[in-house]
Amino acid sequence: MIENTYILQIETATPVCSVAIGKNGKTIATVEADGPNLHASSLTLFIEEVLERAVITRSDLHAVAISKGPGSYTGLRIGVSTAKGLCYALDIPLIAVNTLEAMVSGFVSRQNGSVFTRILVPMIDARRMEVYMAKYNAQLECIAETTAHIIDESSFSEVGEHTGYVLFGSGADKLDTLFEDQEMVQVQVGFRNAASFFDKLAFQKFQQGAFENIIYFEPYYLKDFIATTPKKR
Repeated sequence: MIENTYILQIETATPVCSVAIGKNGKTIATVEADGPNLHASSLTLFIEEVLERAVITRSDLHAVAISKGPGSYTGLRIGVSTAKGLCYALDIPLIAVNTLEAMVSGFVSRQNGSVFTRILVPMIDARRMEVYMAKYNAQLECIAETTAHIIDESSFSEVGEHTGYVLFGSGADKLDTLFEDQEMVQVQVGFRNAASFFDKLAFQKFQQGAFENIIYFEPYYLKDFIATTPKKR
């Protein structure tokens, strides 16, 4: 029986570069920043800093948990590659957490015990009016699996037993004006991903032994990466 379980948690699915240390399912240290190209330049530095803040070393870690996607192709590749390298070097297991599920957990934890009657819709920005999204009920059960969806005025016109929808995440920020006249749709602007959001999920997977194969695990990109070339001027 391990007295204290330390898990390094890495979130790189969006422009937010976030690292946390979870101890028995609770975050004890975190380092994060939001900006372009931070993952490649800052992730390893953030990892060293968060270990210092938690007053532990790499050898104290029992697992590495990674936000597996969906999200940024480049961000996910960097995060997963870093996590795999650490797991291989330290001979510890790799844990993968669905990014949208972690976002829901983090969103609810910040609501000070509020009871939700609306459907919770975490969103990650894709491009233009497209988002990666899923739907969760008040019991945090997934009721609509992850999809890539192009949003328009009628996207949340379904009426059921719930009282509406709450949209949040990087994909929701661009929709505030689109739904400003729809009472059924509430847009929470400014919600950002964080590695601390999946501390409980990661700890639960650790206890269950739900680990990934370090060699074969790949991020959940949802859509294939398409390389483009700049247009000639």
